[in-house]
Amino acid sequence: MSPQFHSYPAPAKLNLLLHIVGKRADGYHLLETVFRFIDYSDTVELAVRDDGQIVLLNPIDGVPPEQDLTVRAARLLQQASGCSLGATIRLTKRIPMGGGLGGGSSDAATVLLALNRLWQTNFSREKLMELGLSLGADLPVFIFGKNALATGIGEKLNEIKLKPAWYVVIHPGVHVPTAKIFQNFAGRVLTEEGTISIMRILETTQQRRNELQQVVSEMYPAVNEVLSELKKYGSPLMTGSGACVFLECQSEEEADKVYQAMSVKYKGFVAKGLNSHPLLDIE
Repeated sequence: MSPQFHSYPAPAKLNLLLHIVGKRADGYHLLETVFRFIDYSDTVELAVRDDGQIVLLNPIDGVPPEQDLTVRAARLLQQASGCSLGATIRLTKRIPMGGGLGGGSSDAATVLLALNRLWQTNFSREKLMELGLSLGADLPVFIFGKNALATGIGEKLNEIKLKPAWYVVIHPGVHVPTAKIFQNFAGRVLTEEGTISIMRILETTQQRRNELQQVVSEMYPAVNEVLSELKKYGSPLMTGSGACVFLECQSEEEADKVYQAMSVKYKGFVAKGLNSHPLLDIE
């Protein structure tokens, strides 16, 4: 009998700003960033198994299944809960890898949220966020499920209300390794702005900054080129540690127009900003 798969979305995120506000003794940088979910997703399909095995049907080229974040997330939930069930995982990737869109973290978060339900392990969101943090700093926000102002290494989250917006997202065609960017960050450490100041900064796109953008632009000219091209239409920003660059637009029509002009030369997409994660109400 063929397994019964359940399908779940794993949305991308954008960092609407990113400030570096300190460094921990273990080398991790302390951040202040705003996460926004967008309507552009990978699809995670899951089928429950009785034999306790975790099987990834379509491993990503160059990533051994045991290292894949979705497999690691499923094993982590198994170990933490003592659950004897297993899962078959099938991934349909749309979110570019190494783009600063959080695709791998989002996939893993969706696995934790969905298997918590399918296996009936009944962990709280807080507990799942704790598990997620051990896999990656930007994983908890996908379990938190709401657009958020994040501090710490990205794991201290406060819900933030954001205006409706559309985004033109362009991939410069380079893969940017996060660790390398943070190692090369030699910029000054800023003071934390705090919620009120952040809300003021978010009112216009001109004031927003990603402190890693300069490092990436210098190391990867392709990123700098896309930023320069998008500047013709507004105030673009790089998301996360790159490589993707985005422009916030007021309407779908405006975003489509900009994307049409950019798509002659670059790959990318247009996506609507979401108010919350599509699995916010999963229980």
